Amino acid sequence: MQEGAWGLSSGPFYFPQSFADTQEFVEMAKVAAAFGGVYQSHIRDESDYNVGVIAAVEEVISVAREAKLPAVVTHIKALGPGVWGFATAMAVRIERARADGLEVWADHYPYTAGATNLAAALLPRWAQAGGDAELRRRLADPGTRAKIRGEMAGNLVRRGGAASIQFRRVLQDPTLEGRTLEAVARERSLHPLDVALGLFEQGNASVVSFAMDEDDVRTFLRKAWVMTASDGDLVPFGQGVPHPRSYGTFPRKLQRYVVDEPVITLEHAIRSMTSLPARVFRMSDRGELRPGAIADIVVFDLARVRERATYAQPHQLSEGMVHVFVNGRQAVKDGAFTGERAGRVLRRDGR
Repeated sequence: MQEGAWGLSSGPFYFPQSFADTQEFVEMAKVAAAFGGVYQSHIRDESDYNVGVIAAVEEVISVAREAKLPAVVTHIKALGPGVWGFATAMAVRIERARADGLEVWADHYPYTAGATNLAAALLPRWAQAGGDAELRRRLADPGTRAKIRGEMAGNLVRRGGAASIQFRRVLQDPTLEGRTLEAVARERSLHPLDVALGLFEQGNASVVSFAMDEDDVRTFLRKAWVMTASDGDLVPFGQGVPHPRSYGTFPRKLQRYVVDEPVITLEHAIRSMTSLPARVFRMSDRGELRPGAIADIVVFDLARVRERATYAQPHQLSEGMVHVFVNGRQAVKDGAFTGERAGRVLRRDGR
């Protein structure tokens, strides 16, 4: 925090942070709070796998209350058929906390598919304890392997089945990229769980997971406390078959939910992308068009704004951006890149 960090980020959904309890996050968040920081969490459960998505949201609220700092539920979603429709209940918890005076926020991307790694999607967390070597040791034991496979079956259902999992990056076998787990299993005459277990013996794979309901997406879109975030992929640009959100999040929100299907107003959408995140993270000189603020500016033609990236062909730039300024320097002029690369890592201390 003294070196310019904005706060504390946690990921109890993922190994190994899944083994941390709430109080551990509270105590660490208190340190961030002392420096004016924010607590942001990829929550412990987005479905009905572990504690359940409602309890996971309440955990973030507890950290905000006990550590006395703003908290963000990151990539807020209701993942899997078992919790479709839970967006309203999640929102009720957050709005109740906000009514009590807590600063609880969320960020969100406007898609019904998420992205993660295959191990996080399917493996029980106890199987991952100790790292990859221990996982492989457990998989080599027939009894333990059968137990792991049994628990994976429920997680596969939560993800919508093998047809709902698309490989985006598989270093050990790039030919799988862009294909579904179901298609690969059919080609190999194997059960999808056995295909996954075989991949875990060699490493891991990153995947796109089609496991959300459109009505839940729209519920979160409408909330004034929800920021827009791409959750951009770790897959390098131009490689693999990543989630199209890396290229299309912001244009998609404008095109689909403001113009094509007016779920939200243009003003609501723009605020969620600009001044709201600046407010949440206490960026006093960004997010607004006013004298003295940093000139991060996008001039767009709303009639031409279009997301071109797809799940099958994600490496496509969006359209409709006329001029773009980053830190006061023009990166896009008349729709073409200028070659300026003025972006930089932002720090709380401004250095």
